[in-house]
Amino acid sequence: MVTNITNFGRSGLSDWLIQRLSAIILLAFTLFMVGYFLFGSQLDFATWQALFQNTAMRIFTLLALLSLAAHAWIGLWTVSTDYLKNTGVRLIFQTLVILATFAYVVWGVQVLWGA
Repeated sequence: MVTNITNFGRSGLSDWLIQRLSAIILLAFTLFMVGYFLFGSQLDFATWQALFQNTAMRIFTLLALLSLAAHAWIGLWTVSTDYLKNTGVRLIFQTLVILATFAYVVWGVQVLWGA
């Protein structure tokens, strides 16, 4: 039986599902931002600030940030287990990925919800 450690006990199906859902969220966020840039009347600081003062936009951006973190972790975990055969190297790589992902999420939350 194949086990999967990315989700601590859940199956590879849940990893697959998380990746697909996170990809859909990231696509929706990207399409929204591209549409905003293309069809926005003004693109100055005041307009940009007003966009991100909206609570719905902050939540959408936070969801995109968390989706990016989950998508990246599952993808990089899969790549590292497939291509990094040395256990020590794989452990170091995965630890660095976890730390970097955590730092980016915390930083993103601070930028998004900070004063």
